[in-house]
Amino acid sequence: MSEALTPETPEAVLDETADEAGEEEPIKQRKNGLYPGVSDELADSMKSGWADTELRGLTPIAQAEYTAARRAALSARFPGERLVIPAGNLKTRSNDTEYPFRASVEYAYLTGNLTEDGVLVLEPATEGHKATIYLLPRSDRENGEFWLSGQGELWVGRRHSLAEAEQLYGIPASDVRELPAALSEATGPVRVVRGYDAAIEAALADKVTGERDNELRVFLSEARLVKDAFEAGELQKAVDSTVRGFEDVVKVLDKAEATSERYIEGTFFLRARVEGNDIGYGSICASGPHACTLHWVRNDGPVRSGDLLLLDAGVETHTLYTADVTRTLPVNGTYTEIQKKIYDAVYEAQEAGIAAVQPGAKYRDFHDAAQRVLTEKLVEWGLVEGPVERVLELGLQRRWTLHGTGHMLGMDVHDCAAARTETYVEGTLEPGMCLTVEPGLYFQADDMTVPEEYRGIGVRIEDDILVTEDGNRNLSDGLPRRSDEVEAWMASLKG
Repeated sequence: MSEALTPETPEAVLDETADEAGEEEPIKQRKNGLYPGVSDELADSMKSGWADTELRGLTPIAQAEYTAARRAALSARFPGERLVIPAGNLKTRSNDTEYPFRASVEYAYLTGNLTEDGVLVLEPATEGHKATIYLLPRSDRENGEFWLSGQGELWVGRRHSLAEAEQLYGIPASDVRELPAALSEATGPVRVVRGYDAAIEAALADKVTGERDNELRVFLSEARLVKDAFEAGELQKAVDSTVRGFEDVVKVLDKAEATSERYIEGTFFLRARVEGNDIGYGSICASGPHACTLHWVRNDGPVRSGDLLLLDAGVETHTLYTADVTRTLPVNGTYTEIQKKIYDAVYEAQEAGIAAVQPGAKYRDFHDAAQRVLTEKLVEWGLVEGPVERVLELGLQRRWTLHGTGHMLGMDVHDCAAARTETYVEGTLEPGMCLTVEPGLYFQADDMTVPEEYRGIGVRIEDDILVTEDGNRNLSDGLPRRSDEVEAWMASLKG
């Protein structure tokens, strides 16, 4: 990374407020930078000689009509109230480097814009609300911001102008730097989505309450329970790329054996970055007994022939929708007898769970169906004393099944998390909902209550299921699930 002549605070090169003498503050230099300053001649040179790069006649983003409908639903829910939804700010990784930015889900859902520091404001109007998207304009060439600021155009790339943003997102755009002062003067009821932008929250500190703000977050979470057509299409794109990522991994398992789980992690990440925005969550590349750790993301262990590889990974699209798929694969391409026995039990449980995903069914039904099958297997194998109803009532199967059988999926891998329990876990499935079905059995390496041959084996099978008008659609059916089909698929990929 190049060392820039940049200020210690990147958001401004020259302080736009005058000092006591009415003059601008001098440019703040980076400590230990190689240049002592900027000559007047260089500053003048950098102000001129640049072509007009304004983009005109832009086509609105693909989801513009959908984001408009989402804003209309939000407006109807909170009439007469000012609603403030920030995108969030860059977060420091170390010293003067930042983590890659990801806009807040609430903001991205309502605007389609994914840039840092943005804020959507819905101002109450005579009818409904007037929406404005507040953004950073293009970096200033007159004061040198575009080449001197750490977030200037020549350092991190071009931003859209406000006029361009209006064309893309179908929302009037204004300079976000003016927003905190305007909000501090605002009157009337206000709600803000908290946790993303401290400056915006500070400007509203005396105007909002935690309870009212939480109602806004809950509404936006529940609004995402049912996906529209655009969202369903994006989820399918995410899954399709994920399928290709799993194929990539199978093709290089020999290289993973020569190195570690990190070869698997890196292989899948390449697919995610080439075809999408990123991975949707930290990839779980768990080989051998690591498969019994539900969120094994260290991915620093060995990959050995004869062991199972539990790969739980998902590609995130450029619009921030993520897949979430798991397969448990024999590293050498063939399940052992005990591995197949456990795998087939999980497959049978998943089949029961998927069949229970139907419009009008209770959300809990698919979990209960899968857990019953797994419990029946545990009793049949003599690992827990029956009858099955007793085991389920006491939850004794959870020693080996550990987790719930699925969750809502969307812009968050665990989507709609702020929704009320009565509309989520205790709710009813509707067409357009998308959820995972992912039963598992995990026999820890140190579990002395099971025979030795079981110990260190972990199996999970996970697919992304869209509820339809007449049943469901498995978005990830491009990956085989049945044990014999998995073996044949792996053999074909290995040539």
